[in-house]
Amino acid sequence: MFARLTIVQVKKEKLDETVKLYEESVVPAAKSQKGYRGTCLLTDRNTGKGVSIAFWDSEEDLIASEDSGYYKEQVSKFKDYFAAPSVREIYEVSVKD
Repeated sequence: MFARLTIVQVKKEKLDETVKLYEESVVPAAKSQKGYRGTCLLTDRNTGKGVSIAFWDSEEDLIASEDSGYYKEQVSKFKDYFAAPSVREIYEVSVKD
């Protein structure tokens, strides 16, 4: 299993809108992607920092979600909410309960 982390800095006054958009738009779109295994969104209300973690069956499925334009499309939904550019990182999941 692999995970893609997207680390963001959101305008603090836009945090609730960001969470709602993630829940109502990103999650349903992710469910249609091959190899998608789930996601979670972590936020710090005091700083506006957020971390999205999306889980994928394989590295190939994760990369395919980027090559297809899916990932870029999802990130672009938040362009008016970000206070800084997002950072993307990919990890192999070594332990998951």
